[in-house]
Amino acid sequence: QVQLVESGGGSVQSGGSLNLSCTASGYTITTYTMGWFRQAPGKAREGVAAISSAGYTTYADAVKARFTLSQDSAENTLYLQMNNLKPEDTAMYYCAASPINLGQNFRFLEGNYKHWGQGTQVTVSS
Repeated sequence: QVQLVESGGGSVQSGGSLNLSCTASGYTITTYTMGWFRQAPGKAREGVAAISSAGYTTYADAVKARFTLSQDSAENTLYLQMNNLKPEDTAMYYCAASPINLGQNFRFLEGNYKHWGQGTQVTVSS
């Protein structure tokens, strides 16, 4: 049974940092494409960052140079280090997993992900 549990969200001021975690059980994260998505109030969910099972990463333009993905195989955990946070980063952040080695053009398509976490809230104040 695949399960994803996110943590690390919180409230920070603009310019601050947070490190989100997504701990997986039931499979090995490096064999799946893993993604982070976010949904702000009143907006559609959007892809933020993703890493394929081959290790290739993709970042949304809005977060490039500020957010960084990493994986800890021993902990079976995916991390999203978020620096220089902005108020527009405020959203619920979700971790997702796909058993497919997704190419770059497919990593931000929600329908390609089979498993989702419950989300962790990030709030950035100005």
